[in-house]
Amino acid sequence: MFTYSIRKLLVLIPMLLVISFLIYGGLELMPGDAVSFIAGPEAMANMSPEKLDALREALGLNKPFLIRYLNWLGGVLRGNFGYSLTSGTPIAQIVKAKLAATLELSFAALCISSFLGCLLGIFSALRKGSFADTILTVAGMLGLSIPEFFFGLCSLLFFAINNSIFPIGGRLTAGNGTVTDRLYHLILPALVMGLAMSAGVMRYARSSMLDSINKDYIKTARSKGLPEWRVNLIHGFRTALTPIIVLIGFRLPTLIGGSVVIEQVFQWPGVGSEFIAAVRGQNYPLVMMIALLSVTAVLLASFLVDLLTAILDPRVRLN
Repeated sequence: MFTYSIRKLLVLIPMLLVISFLIYGGLELMPGDAVSFIAGPEAMANMSPEKLDALREALGLNKPFLIRYLNWLGGVLRGNFGYSLTSGTPIAQIVKAKLAATLELSFAALCISSFLGCLLGIFSALRKGSFADTILTVAGMLGLSIPEFFFGLCSLLFFAINNSIFPIGGRLTAGNGTVTDRLYHLILPALVMGLAMSAGVMRYARSSMLDSINKDYIKTARSKGLPEWRVNLIHGFRTALTPIIVLIGFRLPTLIGGSVVIEQVFQWPGVGSEFIAAVRGQNYPLVMMIALLSVTAVLLASFLVDLLTAILDPRVRLN
């Protein structure tokens, strides 16, 4: 187990380097630069080429692409993530302030989607062909087809604007940072995000459970006279849980970067909103840091999923 873990972790290093290089290269292909965003079109038109070059030189934008990438990479390895090109604020400070809000929303949505998705998926599999199974299947297809932003806007309109059950947006009320107030603001965006995700988990759990309960060892367990609940939960669900964990394990890191839509709709002050602003302003250091954070989370999730799969399923061997 230890040798396998070290080998998997070492493989992540070249993958991170390659992906970071590709992201940096993609940003290089974007038209314009941070100077055009900072100065604005009118100032750019009235500014002399010498002043523009001096501003680019001050921001380090005149250096060759490879030199800038290596300088950025060296700074990251030393723990120096640089400064925002638009505000001058240390990037570590920006990410630290925004990451907590995104993790809070993502974790709540992941818990909701995992619980509801697994519960409804298993119920649908055990009631295959029934009216309840049909309703849940249709609901799952609708959940997958409805865009998150549309679902979020409809929820915001009904529960916040028209009926004032939940706040319109934000993470907390100004001057009130209590736990109750934070939960009050978290409920609606977390439910919208979680319910949108639970449709996929439910369909995956149903398919996995149906495959599991038709195996020979399930028939053997029934022939021994074991109670049906024990056969389904202990023998069937444990095997069905392995592919579900793989799906859920990859959901959390993608939520960190994929919560952009919900954060925009509910004015949630997280990493997603900051990432959109950084891309629009071509704030390369901040974009790279958020992208690197998301990629690292995905790769670490892949590593943890491999370990959990091996622990849960004794048929998997750590080679």
